[in-house]
Amino acid sequence: MNHLFIKSKIMNHNVYIKRTKINVPVEKVFAWHESKGAISRLTPPWAPLKMIDHKGRGIQKGVKVVFRLRIFNIPMTWEAEHTDYQENKFFKDRQVKGPFAKWEHTHNFIPDGRASSIMEDKVEFKLPLGFLSRPFYFFALKEFERMFSYRHRVLKYDLEHNAGKTKNKRILVSGASGTIGSILVPFLRTLGHKVIRLVRKTSDLSSDELFWDPYNDTLDLDKAGPIDAVINLNGIDISRGRWTAKQKKRIIDSRIIPTRFLARKIAGLDPKPLVFISSSAIGFYGERKDKVLIETDDMGEYFISKVCKLWEDASVDAQNSGIRTVQLRTGVVLTPAGGALKRMERPFRAGCGVRLSHGRQYMSWISMDDALSGILHILNNDKIKGPVNLTGPNPVTNLEFSKTLARVFSKKVFFRLPELLALALWGQMGKETLLASARVRPGKLLDNGFSFQHETLFFALKDMLGR
Repeated sequence: MNHLFIKSKIMNHNVYIKRTKINVPVEKVFAWHESKGAISRLTPPWAPLKMIDHKGRGIQKGVKVVFRLRIFNIPMTWEAEHTDYQENKFFKDRQVKGPFAKWEHTHNFIPDGRASSIMEDKVEFKLPLGFLSRPFYFFALKEFERMFSYRHRVLKYDLEHNAGKTKNKRILVSGASGTIGSILVPFLRTLGHKVIRLVRKTSDLSSDELFWDPYNDTLDLDKAGPIDAVINLNGIDISRGRWTAKQKKRIIDSRIIPTRFLARKIAGLDPKPLVFISSSAIGFYGERKDKVLIETDDMGEYFISKVCKLWEDASVDAQNSGIRTVQLRTGVVLTPAGGALKRMERPFRAGCGVRLSHGRQYMSWISMDDALSGILHILNNDKIKGPVNLTGPNPVTNLEFSKTLARVFSKKVFFRLPELLALALWGQMGKETLLASARVRPGKLLDNGFSFQHETLFFALKDMLGR
């Protein structure tokens, strides 16, 4: 990325520094870090790290944060405490308990003229076990570079392209704990939006959570206050196991019942939300070989095509009530945090990647970064409604996808999974999700001025995997 100005510096074995120029004032960069979603937004999707507790306000002195993490697949906790804070200049945190013998992280915010700034992360650290750890400092610094390159890239892009582009909204999100939802929520919060998550638990609700049970018609939206937008991301994973009659019913019910219930509830509000964005998938198109597909194309003949049609029809109450309604026909979202890429990463990294059957079937992919920005673009663009293909502009065949993913890990693809074996292992699920071809074009996004960060697969995979 030529537009990035990044400088990394290793002072010695115990100090790591990374600096990036960001073309917004230092006050905006600092305020971004004070937002509720900042820590989660900056956590790389491959990191075995999850925040489980946050005590105190923002990033000020005395705040304590607890993470759950795994090192060599060993679970442990990492506790950090903020030790110093000066608005628009710096804040510091240190490890209280965790895997390092020492960890002190200083976040410096340096003005660079009136309209830009330098973000500097400085980490002073020591590995455990004293001199026995010396051979591992090289690997630690390599991982720091991987992690902070991701953090600075995300921070720079979000601030320069997404922040401050529209007034803040109150957004209701269902499916917030899923692969997309868990990353979308902190993304929206760092941009200043108020996000209220619909959850199934009944106790220990935080101020931004609202209980609902769509299977028993339970949801009190009066408690949410005025709502500007609703994003519905419900639906169980379709790519796990064989599609028995029982599993097919779960696939349908997990999509149709919550969507229909939510659409009906928001249709009765006064005032109503301005927009309802509801999930669907490119499975709508079924098997279409190498035909380029746009939003006006007919649905396919597969089971999953009919599921997507029912799913989209379930949002009709919102649409009929005058709410701008969008059905997201989402492709393969690239993130090691979940979905197809998470399952593919380990075998491809080990040099055991495979192509599926002849490999000529098209995979319509989109990076997680572009999926988030695409949803934001839809939120902010009143002209976009109806079905929207949430895919990248350059779908590839399975063979090309497999070769490209292997190249990211400096490997090659030697193996092929025959069609008969895929069908024997997974039956209809394998036929409709692994072997089907859908060459999808994101027509409405492109026609409405959306700009993709990742237009080519290789660089999308490199960024998403931190390579």
